[in-house]
Amino acid sequence: MYTFSTLPVEIVYRIMDHEDEQTLFCSMQNVCRRLNQILSTYERYRTLTTLNLDDNRIGDDGAQHIADVLRTNTTLTALDLNWNGIGDKGAQHIADALRKNTTLTTLNLYGNGIGNKGAQYIADALRTNTTLTALDLCDNRIGDEGAQYIADALRTNTTLTALDLGNNEIGAKGAQHIANALRTNTTLTTLKLLNNEISDTGAQHIADALRTNTTLTALDLSRNRIDAKGAQHIADALRTNTTLTTLNFYRNEIGDEGAQHIADALRTNRVILISVPRRNGIGAEGAQHIAAALRTNTTLTALKLFDNEIGDKGAQHIADALRTNATLTTLNLYGNGIGDKGAQHIADALRTNTTLTTLDLCDNRIGDEGAQYIADALRTNTTLTALDLCDNGIGDKVAQLIAEALRRNAKPRLLWHDRFRPESGGKEPAGTDSDFNGSSRRYDRPGIVSAGELSTDKWLIDLIPKKTSVSYSFYF
Repeated sequence: MYTFSTLPVEIVYRIMDHEDEQTLFCSMQNVCRRLNQILSTYERYRTLTTLNLDDNRIGDDGAQHIADVLRTNTTLTALDLNWNGIGDKGAQHIADALRKNTTLTTLNLYGNGIGNKGAQYIADALRTNTTLTALDLCDNRIGDEGAQYIADALRTNTTLTALDLGNNEIGAKGAQHIANALRTNTTLTTLKLLNNEISDTGAQHIADALRTNTTLTALDLSRNRIDAKGAQHIADALRTNTTLTTLNFYRNEIGDEGAQHIADALRTNRVILISVPRRNGIGAEGAQHIAAALRTNTTLTALKLFDNEIGDKGAQHIADALRTNATLTTLNLYGNGIGDKGAQHIADALRTNTTLTTLDLCDNRIGDEGAQYIADALRTNTTLTALDLCDNGIGDKVAQLIAEALRRNAKPRLLWHDRFRPESGGKEPAGTDSDFNGSSRRYDRPGIVSAGELSTDKWLIDLIPKKTSVSYSFYF
């Protein structure tokens, strides 16, 4: 009679074949020496590089088991422990393992109730760890004190390139600690501080660091109660900073004045993507400042102004800039109160613009008249490949005209986003915003949104040629 310790290896392999990766990694490791030896030769375990334990409620005890394995494991490179309630104690276990582990490069600890003490444990590990490149501590509660611990570690750590400290109750003081670290750190390229409370004072600290930092390329300051003054600090820093390429101001309060500061900086800075969307209070005047910068800027490729208040007048300013701008490829004007007149201005620009490939006009006030202008422009425009006109009250007849214009378009590789709001009848599927950087939606079910008596899929399907190797994607 066999016991587990004497079972033939082939039978143990068969048992392992029926276990999931979590069991293999967390429960079968370190049971006994023989099982460890068998695991080390088992193909699934030997080639396991990514482990996702998202939302499994493992707690600090589970974190300890995982940490025990990490000390000796030599294959795992990415570990996701999001939403597991590991707390400070669990963070300590993971941090202790990071001192010895030499293969893990990506660690996600999002939403684990980690406070300043847990941040201290992780920071201590970062001082000696030489393999971790991406760390996600978003949606914890490390506060200013925890931010200081992490910042101090960044002074000596030479491998971390991406750090997410979003939604951590970090204020201006914490931002100052991080800024101090940025002055000497030469490896961090991506920093996310979204949904904290750094305010204008914190923005000033970060801006001061940007004047000398030469490695950071992406900075997310979304939802930080930054107004025009804070935007001015950042803009002033952009005039001398030569490495930052992506800047996100989502849901701040910079207004037209702040937009002017950012626009002025764009005249000389090499930023390629700037996002100042949602509730920033940018109106037609702010759009005018940004448009003026677009006329001379030669590096910006993506501009996201969704959920502001630029209206038809602001759309005209942006459209006028598109006639001469030769670098912008992505423009997001979702939810800006743009009507038929604004659509006409944009359509006129599309006739001559040869660089824009993605345009989002979703959730505006464009009716059949405005959509007709867009359709007419598409007959001559040969570069636009992605267009979103959802939630605009466009009827069947004009939808057909747009589809026909797309079919005649000289560029067959057309990605068409179509989720028209029904004029009458039909139901719009329930959905929620899913991407804070854009206007994509996640719906409960895929399918066509009915518009009146007919469905827009009739004309969309007609766009596909009978014989072609081109890959088409339709999003509904």
